[in-house]
Amino acid sequence: MLYKNIKKFYTAIYLRLSREDGDKTESNSIRNQRELLSDFIKKQSDMEMVDEYIDDGYSGTNFDRPGFQRMIEDAKKGKVNCCLLYTS
Repeated sequence: MLYKNIKKFYTAIYLRLSREDGDKTESNSIRNQRELLSDFIKKQSDMEMVDEYIDDGYSGTNFDRPGFQRMIEDAKKGKVNCCLLYTS
């Protein structure tokens, strides 16, 4: 098992919806993703949510998204060692 030595998962949640899917300041889908992922983490004894990274209004066709890039940098720095996202 790859993660057997990890005692705690310092977790990032990544939330994204393209602008084509909605035009509100923060889409309902982003709120729903946040709630689902946060509830999941609360049920895990070995997970702690560190931060959330949001790209509401960005296409998923490339990685040129500020929230995604910030999450990757935090993972490289060791701030997070687990990233969760919701897909439908």
